Formats: sequence, structure tokens, C-alpha cells
Amino acid sequence: MNNGAVNAVNEENRTDDVRHVLVLPDRDTAEEAAEALADRYELDEEPQLVRDALAGEDDAEDAQWLLVIEDPDGRLSAVEMDDFAAEWDGWREEP
Repeated sequence: MNNGAVNAVNEENRTDDVRHVLVLPDRDTAEEAAEALADRYELDEEPQLVRDALAGEDDAEDAQWLLVIEDPDGRLSAVEMDDFAAEWDGWREEP
């Protein structure tokens, strides 16, 4: 197999995320984390803030908040996003 074919296969099997989803405990934390994330990583667009209600719960206090970060160029690594989410008592969802 030539190098061009190897590169083509690697591109097809690439597992880099083009979107990261960080799960955070509450809205205030998510808003602060979104600002810090945009400042730290100089994002092209602001992360989306999404309320994720737990199954069967209508109370806002029973919701987690998601930060959805579009990363079409694959500039942000999963490890960086794991570490960043942990700073805010959250985690990164696996795709």
C-alpha cells in the first residue's frame, strides 16, 4: 500500500471529534465555563448552552447543562476538553 492510500485510509477512519459536548452541573457554571472556554481557546464561535433535563424531571434544579463546542478543524483534543470540564465539576460526553 502506498503512502497516499495509507493517508486516505487514516482520513476515513479518523476519530477526531468535530463537536465536543461538556456536561456541567448548573446553568451558572455552564455560563462561566463557556466564557472561559471561548477566552482560553479563542474559538471561532461561542459554545452553545443547552439545558438537559433528567428523565421525568421538570424542575430546573434537576437539569444538567451542556456546552456544545463545534470544532470542525479538530483543534481541541478530547484530553483538553476532559481536563477543562473537570475544572468545572463536569465531564465530556463520548461521541
